[in-house]
Amino acid sequence: MRLLIASRNRGKVLEIRALLGLALQKVVEVITLTELPNVEQPREDGKTFAENARLKALHYAKAHRILCIADDSGLAVEPLGGLPGVRSARYAGAGATDVSNNAHLLHELAPFARPWKAAFVCVAAAALPNRVVAEATGKVEGEILSEGRGRDGFGYDPLFFVPSLGKTMAELSTAEKNLISHRGHALRALIAEMKTAGLLLS
Repeated sequence: MRLLIASRNRGKVLEIRALLGLALQKVVEVITLTELPNVEQPREDGKTFAENARLKALHYAKAHRILCIADDSGLAVEPLGGLPGVRSARYAGAGATDVSNNAHLLHELAPFARPWKAAFVCVAAAALPNRVVAEATGKVEGEILSEGRGRDGFGYDPLFFVPSLGKTMAELSTAEKNLISHRGHALRALIAEMKTAGLLLS
């Protein structure tokens, strides 16, 4: 069988492949958007991570006639009332980079007293061309640092400090990150739900 990961983000794809595991990948052909013909991207105009995850999963499942996993995730910062939230990837504006988003976040947080409590949130959804078949949510809590640490990860990972580990997300190995990350929690639960429903056979 074939399973589409609806992403072109190399870091995200590597995380998801690791979570699926080698055993599952021996019987399931895992492909990404970069391996399929281009289709129009969906308009991610949902007000919540869940709405956007469902929207993306259904869009690409219909377009490619394939079982599809999509996720929407982002950073919710307590002093900013949950922002950047669903706007995490474009917090600094259209065409924002990780560097510009991180700089904009620190600028917005400057007036607030520390610690700057925050959480990474992820909702993952799986869809067939005609319906969403599974959904799960993951979350990891931490704090925002005033400057980045670590060279791994992507997005806000260098600024997101996990007190229980004494490290930022960008200082963790892929294996360490998958154990505690919001995406790791969401995808493990999603994959388990898909197996229970008979959608993935390992």
